Amino acid sequence: MNLSPTPRPDLVIGIDGGGTHTVALVAEAASGAVLGRGTSGPSNIQAVGVEVAIRELDAAVGRAFGAATLARSKVAAACLGLAGVDLAEGLDVIRGWADTVSLAGKVSVANDATLLFAAGTPEGWGLAVIAGTGSIAFTLDRNGKDGRAGGWGYLLGDEGSAFMVALSGLRAACRAADKAGPPTGLVDAFLAQLGTTDPRDFIPAVYRGVWDRAAIAALAPVVLGAAEAGDAVAHKLVVQQVTELGKTAVTAVDANKLPRLGLPVALAGGLVVKSEFYRRLFLESLTGFGVHPGSVRAVEDPAVGAVVMARKLVS
Repeated sequence: MNLSPTPRPDLVIGIDGGGTHTVALVAEAASGAVLGRGTSGPSNIQAVGVEVAIRELDAAVGRAFGAATLARSKVAAACLGLAGVDLAEGLDVIRGWADTVSLAGKVSVANDATLLFAAGTPEGWGLAVIAGTGSIAFTLDRNGKDGRAGGWGYLLGDEGSAFMVALSGLRAACRAADKAGPPTGLVDAFLAQLGTTDPRDFIPAVYRGVWDRAAIAALAPVVLGAAEAGDAVAHKLVVQQVTELGKTAVTAVDANKLPRLGLPVALAGGLVVKSEFYRRLFLESLTGFGVHPGSVRAVEDPAVGAVVMARKLVS
């Protein structure tokens, strides 16, 4: 890392880090105009460990400065919205790294869902739901009181996430291959993805790491495509997962006593942002549970919210 000796109080950094990738933006503090964007691998410390997470964060920041054709420097402020930092130890690790690399004069570290309120709600409060590799629901009321539900990780939860949708589809395909479950086109769809004709090849693919957690999550569009095309098995499991995600969101809404009518909703994560089909099912699930959204915004780049929050640190 080559750090310029000259600080840049005219710049801020916004970082969005999750279970699939990390995005860093270098922007002008005065206007918020993005000068450079850098991407790297996952930086969820609970999923990939501290060493990998720190490496990917550092890489994303370096690439953002490179894209801006600027020497890497200490900026005025940085906001990091990162999956997996809810525990105090996670916050300490990230702040320690930020101090070591002289990231910024002022640093804010929080869960990645907090970025969505800045980027995806009209007044900075409401319900924020992430359905990407993992899933979580966050709430923030008008007075700044926050709440959450979900976010337990892929072994304990992550209902309605890309990983759980795909894993449910794989399990259904295995049962169908054994003729212990109803027939489904998911068998052939997954075989095509793997480039084989034998369902037993799913075993080494999953257990020997060809299909690791991220790769399994990336199979979610296969399941969504089958469901949307009318495959009964795929449709049933997608509805099950999206209903559980809706239940998670409503639990967070009620726990923080947010209004059920006209609630601002921000959505992020590849599963719910890229699939209009899944997004529609999720919003229908909220309505089914008695929550009627007001504004609904799909946030494709939560790092923009991090820039907004970083600018507030120096305003």
